[in-house]
Amino acid sequence: MKAIQITNFGDSSVLKYTDVVTPKPSNTEIVIKQEAIGVNFIDIYQRSGVYQVNLPFIPGEEGAGIVTQVGKNVSRFKIGDKVAYSMAPGSYAEYAVVSEEIAVSIPDKIDFPIAASVLLQGMTAHYLVYSTFKLKPEDSCLIHAGAGGVGLLLIQMAKNIGARIIATVSNEEKKQLAINAGADEVIIYTKQNFTEEVKKITSNKGVSVVYDSVGKTTFEDSLDCLKPRGYMVLYGQSSGAVPPVDPQILNRKGSLFLTRPTMTNYILNNDELKWRSNDIFQWMSEGKLDIRIGLSLPLQQAAQAQDALGSRKTTGKVILIP
Repeated sequence: MKAIQITNFGDSSVLKYTDVVTPKPSNTEIVIKQEAIGVNFIDIYQRSGVYQVNLPFIPGEEGAGIVTQVGKNVSRFKIGDKVAYSMAPGSYAEYAVVSEEIAVSIPDKIDFPIAASVLLQGMTAHYLVYSTFKLKPEDSCLIHAGAGGVGLLLIQMAKNIGARIIATVSNEEKKQLAINAGADEVIIYTKQNFTEEVKKITSNKGVSVVYDSVGKTTFEDSLDCLKPRGYMVLYGQSSGAVPPVDPQILNRKGSLFLTRPTMTNYILNNDELKWRSNDIFQWMSEGKLDIRIGLSLPLQQAAQAQDALGSRKTTGKVILIP
């Protein structure tokens, strides 16, 4: 089969479109002929060596397609089923092999590109607002990268909860996307100081929680946007890793809470996976959650897809089509 493979860490030029052996399932795995593949920042972190993986390596952790093989102990799926998955390495390929425990059935109304777009980012947004910091109607939140894939989903989920939403974006086009998604206030951080603007908007009270996927360039100023005992939720580092933090700074800025969550710890079992994925698919079918695909490219153009995502110039989801 064709796949994208890396044999050394580096920039996007290390992504090579090549022939590899088609996977076979173990007793509890399924093989999926992929129809669409999600592209995420974790793919870039792994390719560049920020997150260490064993080489050679096929990037990607998310996809959707049709089951073509099942292991002898598989009970939840059969050949021909439409499924999606996330948190399974090796998705930049024509076929993927995953445990039946991390795959979910795709409802009839959901097509493959949407299914491949929504699981990882959708479940990320879900655990952030329903588990990491359980957002309530009386809360206010600051969402960085508000026009990105997770950002737009966070805004929509926070809006459905009834919380007050402040988002940051880089330009007018992205501002409109964030407004359309439900943001109450949108700050263009390239023109405005977001800390000063948040203080103005909240009458110097600050927000209950900051959801930050940007990292290095936003972290310190985001702490100044929080009310006493507020939550700093750092779930990404698109601008680079945050330097080591002295815990005393949390004390000085209002007895703040800091957490660095990851998906793995929020889908610890199949019940959690079903809860989050079922909510997302149900909200989509009810028109409460809209998925925006900002860029779709052939698998062999994975380098261009990652470069577009890494530049933070994209809006919505980036996907690959085998």
